[in-house]
Amino acid sequence: MPHFITAEIPFATPAFDEALRLRHDVLREPLGMEFFAEDIAAEFNQVHLGVYDPNWELLGCLTLKILNENTLKMRQVAVAERVRGRGIGRELVRFSERWAARNGFQTMTLHAREVAVPFYLKLDYAKEGARFEEVGIPHFRMQRSLI
Repeated sequence: MPHFITAEIPFATPAFDEALRLRHDVLREPLGMEFFAEDIAAEFNQVHLGVYDPNWELLGCLTLKILNENTLKMRQVAVAERVRGRGIGRELVRFSERWAARNGFQTMTLHAREVAVPFYLKLDYAKEGARFEEVGIPHFRMQRSLI
């Protein structure tokens, strides 16, 4: 198995800017969307996590938003296209779950793009409710207990 480095990414740092670029390239640009200053500013109190290669090249990232004292929402999961299929997404999600559990959270929730649902099902997330549209594409709400 490849060696990955997992780390928290501090807000408003060069590492955060790198994660924003990856998120833009993977999630926003294909939909013709951009980040706006108010979008970025709203993330100051969210948790940003990354997976790096041994040379500290960012391979994937995600954001965790605190919904309440027990629940986090996983958002903006992005893995660089050139390294997909190598376990980076799985490592990133598992790292976020460990971080959440260490910090007293019991539930992880997310809005999965329909194409990503099989990935999350393999990681023990369950679909909840009907398909819905978000940013113009189909999504499902998914959730997993961390306890």
